[in-house]
Amino acid sequence: MTGHDNHHAHRIEDRRRLIAVLALTTTLLVVEAVGGWLTNSLALLSDAAHMLTDVAALALGLFAIWFAMRPPTPKNTYGFYRAEILAALANSVTLIIIAAVIFYEAYRRFLDPPEVNSLPMLIVAAVGLAANVAGVVILSRGHLENLNVRGVLLHVIGDALASLGVIGAGVVMLTTGWYYADPIISALIGCLILYSAWRLVAASVAVLLQGTPAGVDLDAVTAKMREVEGVENVCDVHIWTLTSGVHIMSGHVVIGDWSDAQRVLIEVRRLLQEHFGIDHCTIEVDTAETASAECPL
Repeated sequence: MTGHDNHHAHRIEDRRRLIAVLALTTTLLVVEAVGGWLTNSLALLSDAAHMLTDVAALALGLFAIWFAMRPPTPKNTYGFYRAEILAALANSVTLIIIAAVIFYEAYRRFLDPPEVNSLPMLIVAAVGLAANVAGVVILSRGHLENLNVRGVLLHVIGDALASLGVIGAGVVMLTTGWYYADPIISALIGCLILYSAWRLVAASVAVLLQGTPAGVDLDAVTAKMREVEGVENVCDVHIWTLTSGVHIMSGHVVIGDWSDAQRVLIEVRRLLQEHFGIDHCTIEVDTAETASAECPL
């Protein structure tokens, strides 16, 4: 099976997992929103708001997977793989916005904490935790090198931890009547959301800026290429990510004899695929006489 076939099969599997989690999350969103409204719990409403971003993230992720599977066109010769990275970036932005809203509401409630109906809040939060754990299990069995899927998983993990926080706040309020626990836990949930968002923003922007992929050592790549018999120099090497799990490389290889060109190309491409998982590479072969000034011996 080729690299393209593998990525296509992975996306079909990821789509099935996302659909299952979308159905689960949508149901939980309704339960938590109604429960938060009836119990007057900001922590529960905050978790429901995060659920809303999860639903949007899942829907956007599914759209991105479908869009990325469209074939290349003359105007989009790489296809639409970058749609997945844009979806991951959009998800991270929604996380930042929802965290800001939670911080604001927590501040307001900390000034004047209202009474919260703690027992129903606990029950709803427990149901939410169970559903979130199920969602994490479903997604974690997928392909986490995909930034789009990883972004959705971060949403769901954040919800699971948030549900734990809501349960803790409910226990405190039920046993002590200390209603400051509600806005405090809400603010902590906001911090958790913000941290997850920042990590996803950093990963998405690194791809869009065509940075060297995480886990790929540029020096190790060039060193491995120099091991090929007949290679005298390697230079002008660039490695970047097209989409999650799809790395592209370009570079110059200086050889001593033109008659070695085909053998060297075949061997270099084999090493790049076997050792670094790079299936897409464009390599220019030069000799010492034809190498450009940018590629000195």
